[in-house]
Amino acid sequence: MDNFVDKHSIVRKIWGNSDVILFIFAGSAAEFALNKAVDWLYFTGKIPSDPLGRLFSTVRYAQMIVFAKRAQALATIDKISSIHQGVEQSRGARIPDWAYRDVLYMLIDYSVVAYELLEKKLSIQEKEEIFRVFQEVGLRMGLKELPDNYTSWKLSRKAHLQTDLLNGFYTADLFLQYKKHLGTSRYYILLECQKLVVPSKVFELLAFGSSIKGKILLNLYLFSRKLRLDKVIKRIILPAEYSEQINNLNYDYIARNQQKVAIENHANPPLPNKKLQNM
Repeated sequence: MDNFVDKHSIVRKIWGNSDVILFIFAGSAAEFALNKAVDWLYFTGKIPSDPLGRLFSTVRYAQMIVFAKRAQALATIDKISSIHQGVEQSRGARIPDWAYRDVLYMLIDYSVVAYELLEKKLSIQEKEEIFRVFQEVGLRMGLKELPDNYTSWKLSRKAHLQTDLLNGFYTADLFLQYKKHLGTSRYYILLECQKLVVPSKVFELLAFGSSIKGKILLNLYLFSRKLRLDKVIKRIILPAEYSEQINNLNYDYIARNQQKVAIENHANPPLPNKKLQNM
């Protein structure tokens, strides 16, 4: 059975790097707060009540797609669609198609920006590869009007940023929830991280000030990685209850876990279906 994403794909490198993932969701957290469809997140109550838990839930779903065999990945995408359909039925309305595209576009955009910020510049072929993976996710979800290639996506992304964002009541409340759950010090670190990755339209709507502090903090953190002190720093600045989950975002943990599952399945294969035995 083939993989949904090739083992050597840049997408796996991105989504198996906890530092990059944290920056992806720092940017997404800022943009989510501005999206005109953010009221859907408030309808379920999950974002305001547990924004960090929702972050890790979203990451787990993304990694279940990126690191899975094709059939398993498609089943996960179908499950995501089913969950959203259940929310729509509860509310008696449909989530706008453009809102689904916005989320997909965020994952593409911040995957590129965060990886380039922390690791290295990506080639146009690698950016196209990132686009193709998430385009396939969108197509499986039945999304309409998806761009055909990375170049077209950039134009569509720019248009969405101009039409789908608004600094309103939910924006202010969501940032209050971030501060409440992170604490003051971590909240301000989040803001500095967001300044480094969000598009200019998001930067403008949130009235972010200078990003100099964020650049200084980033350079210090990158230097700490060379000294192999980054894990210590992350334990200090990130909530203790999430430290293990953050470490588990890394590819080496995912690979070990997949190998463990494979060994267990080999040692304890599923029992054959009795009906098949009797045929």
